[in-house]
Amino acid sequence: MSNTVGHTLPQQALYRPSIKENQSKAHQGVSANFLCGVPLGSKVENAVSYSSRSLLSTGSLGKKLIKGIPPKQNRSIVTMTPRAVLAADPASELRRKFKLDTYSELEVVVHVPTSGSPVQIEFQVTNSSGYLVLHWGAIHNRRNNWSLPSRHPDGTKVYKNRALRTPFKKSGSTSSVKMEIDDPEIQAVEFLIFDESENKWFKHNGQNFHVQLLKQGYQNQNVLASVNPNVSLPEELVQIQAYLRWERKGRQTYTPDQEKDEYEAARTELLEELSRGASVEELRSKLTKNTTAGADKSVKVETIKSGIPDDLVQVQAYIRWEKAGKPYYPPEKQLMEFEEARKELQHELDKGTSLAELREKINQGNIQTKVSEQLKTKKYFSIERIQRKRRDIMNILNKTVVEIAEEKVSHLQKAPTALEHWSKTISENDGGSILNKKKYKLEDKELQVLVTKPLVRTKVFMATDQRGPLILHWALSRKSGEWMVPPSSAMPSGSVLLDKSCETPFTEASLGDMFYQVIEIEIDSDDYAGMPFVLRSDEKWMKNNGLDFYIELDTEITKSKRDAGDGKGTAKSLLDRIAELEDEAQRSLMHRFNIAADLVEQARDAGQLGLVGLLIWMRFMAMRQLIWNKNYNVKPREISRAQDRLTDLLQNVYKDFPQHREILRMIMSSVGRGGEGDVGQRIRDEILVIQRNNDCKGGLMEEWHQKLHNNTSPDDVVICQALIDYIKSDFDISVYWETLNRNGITKERLLSYDRAIHSEPNFRRDQKEGLLRDLGNYMRTLKAVHSGADLESAIATCMGYKSEGQGFMVGVQINPIRAVFEQDLMEFILEHVEDKMVEPLLEALLEARVELRPLLLNSHERLKDLIFLDIALDSTVRTAVERAYEELNNAESEKIMYLITLVLENLALSTDDNEDLIYCLKGWNHALEMSKQKDDQWALFAKSCLDRTRLALSSKAEYYHQILQPSAEYLGSLLGVEPWAASIFTEEIIRAGSAASLSALLNRLDPVLRKVAHLGSWQVISPVEVTGYVDVVDELLAVQNKSYTRPTILVAKSVKGEEEIPDGTVAVLTPDMPDVLSHVSVRARNSKVCFATCFDANILAEFQRNEGKLFRLQPTSADIVYSEIDKSELDDISSAKDGHDQSSPSVTLVRKHFSGRYAISADEFTSETVGAKSRNISFLKGKVPSWVGVPTSVALPFGVFEKVLSDDINQEVASKLQMLKEKLVLGEFGALVEIREIILQLAAPRVLVQELKEKMEGSGMPWPGDEGENRWEQAWLAIKRVWASKWNERAYFSTRKVKLDHDYLCMAVLVQEIISADYAFVIHTTNPSSGDSSEIYAEVVKGLGETLVGAYPGRALSFICKKNDLDTPKVLGYPSKPIGLFIRRSIIFRSDSNGEDLEGYAGAGLYDSVPMDEEEKVVLDYVSDPLIMDKNFCSSILSSIAQAGHAIEELYGSPQDIEGVVKDGKIYVVQTRPQM
Repeated sequence: MSNTVGHTLPQQALYRPSIKENQSKAHQGVSANFLCGVPLGSKVENAVSYSSRSLLSTGSLGKKLIKGIPPKQNRSIVTMTPRAVLAADPASELRRKFKLDTYSELEVVVHVPTSGSPVQIEFQVTNSSGYLVLHWGAIHNRRNNWSLPSRHPDGTKVYKNRALRTPFKKSGSTSSVKMEIDDPEIQAVEFLIFDESENKWFKHNGQNFHVQLLKQGYQNQNVLASVNPNVSLPEELVQIQAYLRWERKGRQTYTPDQEKDEYEAARTELLEELSRGASVEELRSKLTKNTTAGADKSVKVETIKSGIPDDLVQVQAYIRWEKAGKPYYPPEKQLMEFEEARKELQHELDKGTSLAELREKINQGNIQTKVSEQLKTKKYFSIERIQRKRRDIMNILNKTVVEIAEEKVSHLQKAPTALEHWSKTISENDGGSILNKKKYKLEDKELQVLVTKPLVRTKVFMATDQRGPLILHWALSRKSGEWMVPPSSAMPSGSVLLDKSCETPFTEASLGDMFYQVIEIEIDSDDYAGMPFVLRSDEKWMKNNGLDFYIELDTEITKSKRDAGDGKGTAKSLLDRIAELEDEAQRSLMHRFNIAADLVEQARDAGQLGLVGLLIWMRFMAMRQLIWNKNYNVKPREISRAQDRLTDLLQNVYKDFPQHREILRMIMSSVGRGGEGDVGQRIRDEILVIQRNNDCKGGLMEEWHQKLHNNTSPDDVVICQALIDYIKSDFDISVYWETLNRNGITKERLLSYDRAIHSEPNFRRDQKEGLLRDLGNYMRTLKAVHSGADLESAIATCMGYKSEGQGFMVGVQINPIRAVFEQDLMEFILEHVEDKMVEPLLEALLEARVELRPLLLNSHERLKDLIFLDIALDSTVRTAVERAYEELNNAESEKIMYLITLVLENLALSTDDNEDLIYCLKGWNHALEMSKQKDDQWALFAKSCLDRTRLALSSKAEYYHQILQPSAEYLGSLLGVEPWAASIFTEEIIRAGSAASLSALLNRLDPVLRKVAHLGSWQVISPVEVTGYVDVVDELLAVQNKSYTRPTILVAKSVKGEEEIPDGTVAVLTPDMPDVLSHVSVRARNSKVCFATCFDANILAEFQRNEGKLFRLQPTSADIVYSEIDKSELDDISSAKDGHDQSSPSVTLVRKHFSGRYAISADEFTSETVGAKSRNISFLKGKVPSWVGVPTSVALPFGVFEKVLSDDINQEVASKLQMLKEKLVLGEFGALVEIREIILQLAAPRVLVQELKEKMEGSGMPWPGDEGENRWEQAWLAIKRVWASKWNERAYFSTRKVKLDHDYLCMAVLVQEIISADYAFVIHTTNPSSGDSSEIYAEVVKGLGETLVGAYPGRALSFICKKNDLDTPKVLGYPSKPIGLFIRRSIIFRSDSNGEDLEGYAGAGLYDSVPMDEEEKVVLDYVSDPLIMDKNFCSSILSSIAQAGHAIEELYGSPQDIEGVVKDGKIYVVQTRPQM
């Protein structure tokens, strides 16, 4: 048998079944691409269950494929439309799953009916987003049209009498529909699923889903399907099997009906094999092995028959593979590709091309060598990968941190000038809005111009401090550059009318001893856009840097200039200077770049914000928000020289100020490289070469030539690309405009150039090859000047270049930079820069960047060229990743994770302070390794890496916003850029970088990890069933003191962990990740408020869309079922609650008094002297197991604060405090800050110092004063900060809510020596999420516990442990906190109030505990942490923590909330309290 199926089954012959649905017209309101399931353009009336398509042949291929069929016969066959049909099995139900998209899955279950009962069908979609609707109908016996059953689920609506629409009911990330069919005539149900929120249809392989209904005794029915519900049979395998059947039967001639039967018989055979347990891959291997066995022979047979040599077929197949982006093809597709290449060559021969001409045409360059190399050891083409060198990732660590310093502004009041007085007076008195305001320099003097429009007349006011007679020579204009005689009504007294202008003398004025001159002009017409003018003093003409002055009068022009504000958070003086020079900069790009170069020193001296100002100015230019050229002709070489000067200066700052390199890279990428001497001149000369070589001297080419001759700009790169695309598209003019518009160039912009471009391209076909060659060469010249991030020109500059003749780059020689990297690496990058399979390219790009890095860190003689190369490599990474998104639709998680590591490495290489990114990268590399080793915790660990990476990106975005946005808005308002351009400036900067690509990849992976790790869409922290109205807020902190008048479900975008929950709130839902044991989590559980983190952005978006609506939340320990309800249901719930006693227990405080002692030791702790925190820690001493440590403690008891305050030395403080407390009573809550500040002014009585010293030394604790007086002052400040925390906002408002008397709240201070912890933990001896008292729940962080209980982002390591199996802890989540806190040996002063742990009021955690020394923040590397990497160590530590918690619970006889630390493997408990 000749197995030539691979060569005789072309790609076009792949079976594509039609879509069938109700025969009707297009439904109104459905997406425009669909006719109720049928693509537009298809004839719905012909869409029957059989499709007229050829099974194995189309057109001229029939003769070669099935040789018994006459070539002119219509060989269309009728094939069964494949449907999603449920499989028959002997169970009581049929079940089938279908993949809807990357993350969503549909399961359909058909239940077997009992006698007399209806058929039940269940539809369930998991990981769904938005609102889903089932669009369906029924199929009756012998009828193909949809019918609409009378019995259907609640909420179903009839859609235009053609279909039914039933909404899915949503529960968390799962949506479901249940229906019953009682009509015995209905044989099947057909349906599609519509996502209303995304306007998106889900189909089954492009068709309707088809569910065959089951009758009694269904086991005897023949239902065609795969037994395995998760397997779909690829059509190409059915084709191969059909071909093999045809060969086995002697290649006989078939009628159309026989062809149909053969095709379906092939499908049935394969389905039977699948039902016997074979996999699709095993079938593929078996079939392709048969076809491949004779492949080489087949190729030879076919090529001999056609007369086309094998080597030409191989070259043509290589060309096809390159054009397709060098994808990976499976074996059967590879064979088809060779056949397609042979057909293309045969087509050329059939047109009369000779074999020799064919060979000459396709054997261009070194393609034959490439093909030979590729096919040496394999049968098809594939991309070779570069071998990355093994390096320690820490080699690219960069810990440069920049302090953001605001510009220091002198507060000395400078006396206003006469012109400032004049300007203020005009602004206040004229009664109209200021349309325009400009200042001009007149050597050492100044001219100010104001334009107002109080009523219908436009007024122009001018004032100058120039002395001597002064004449205004002026006119009006409707457009820039025009001079028109003003009407007589507009000419002030004393004016003289000239030919096309008017002259008006200035009038002298004075303010005290300050002299100035003024003119006022009134224009009663709106026909004028502006006013051109010059000044004349005697015979001396005064202009604006050689040009006419020009002031805009049109409100449309000037209205965008907004109030600039105070410039806080910016380098204001620099930005003001930029605004003053903008008129000059608009003359040409040469002027702009030279002015920028002049300002580099000022920007550098202003620090980071100065360079930010320069960046924003250059970016506004690149965004075309600023004028590039105005009435000034400049040679290209002058622009190029100005660019070269600017980038040279930026290079020097880059070298000398490494902390600003990230900003400097952004500036340089906005500017372009430029070049000295001939570099810019080539732009002017080479356009003439193109015109001469290709005989195209008129029309667009001449207009473009004139523009290039006078003012080249970055627009020319776009124009050149548009021309290339137009020619390549076979002169399709729409492609030309598409390229221009996509890059921001409109017809209006082309006409706005000083040398306008009016014409469209109109080339002859005989010019095509020459123009493509010459424009391609010219593009290199344009990019060398204008494009800082162009890869090809950047590589050419660094690797060296010599003239290639033909009029381009003539006489140019650029020497290579020594010791850059291997030329092979650069050639590999250029060869694969457009590949669809991007991993090899990304690996090469990153290898190049890492090789380049040492040169960028040193003062290389050609540093600028290396910087531009690195910028180009970085930019190419981003574009390659964006190109890969489509490939990721069905990609394995490991592939997405690998791409994440590559993009993260790229981002780290572009970031000044990249320590957090480096540790994220190490985490991802470890997660990949875990996945490859099939570690059952890989997804859980990868999820922690994902969460941490998101936090890093969020932190970077906040940093950018902090340093960029104030300057963007201030400078944008000064320059009059469009408001949107300033408001989204930071967003656009982020979007243009690797951070945006990385974020998109994380979004792809997140639902996959949650599914594999069984995390679901929610982490439920406080599972309370509630009903309330949805309210959306940005921050919980912003509303924590608010009282809601109706039950409210808060959807808060930001929850840090230390907030209070507002009154009236019944639930808090957030995408943030506060720790389960954070303050806000504890408060939620104590207050019976539902509190949960939602990981699914679509669910949160759904709540946001339903703001103001009434919802019910029904949480479990791992999920939340939510649904919208009617108000009547809320009334029913309220009535039921009214039947129970809802009164909360009364909460009272007992005032504590000074005991007569300033300090006490642990054995003196009583309920009258200290709070529960101190008493509990004292109680543990000697009672816990010996392996559990308890730190030594002393305390400043209740009443000490009040005693110190009443001391004579603090009389003034006491008086001020009393006044501030009175303000509080009146509702002036700003007094809280002042109270905390005044308490810090307390002086310590000598007796307090003496008693505290005695108690601390007597308990074996170090006395701070022994290290010097300043150490005692640090300790005393810490004590006062604890006392002052009684008046922090959270605590104060918390006591007000429960009507506690704040004056009765007393604060003791527990003093303990700090244990320099390796880890800190919090234990709840009853699982707080589930309420399960049989298991312990705990969280662990690296370093001190403040990152766990305070508002530090990220999650702790969390675990549970069954009390009957304390040696087997189960990790629930790995840590994602980026920061750990560490401290030297020190003392901590802990708050211990009488308001903590009251029944009915959770006061714990409201007040501050303050260490004497400041903690050190350390960026954490979890991959070097034994708690994460060493499973035995981890199990030992977690088990010890659980055992300590269990022992303490046993000791107290009730659930406990315990805090502690781990040091050198030993457990220390620092406090415990009853678990609320």
